[in-house]
Amino acid sequence: MHEMSLLADLMKKIETIVRENKAEKAVKVNVRLGALSQISAGHFREHFNHAVPGTVAEGAELDVVELENAKDPQAQDFILDSVEIE
Repeated sequence: MHEMSLLADLMKKIETIVRENKAEKAVKVNVRLGALSQISAGHFREHFNHAVPGTVAEGAELDVVELENAKDPQAQDFILDSVEIE
């Protein structure tokens, strides 16, 4: 599944941010979904919830914003906006 490989990459980015900041875990993850990413916020949330158990993002709040501009250069992407850590 295309979504699972993209989510695996997203989880690696989150783990890197946590590790580089010498934190213990991510408490909030903010993501934008491009208009052409072909996934809804609800579907993305399901994939995220399956990917986080046992990771530094387990229990993190997820905020997903769906973008509408199909001409945006990142219209096909999942964009990690920010990660709040502790």
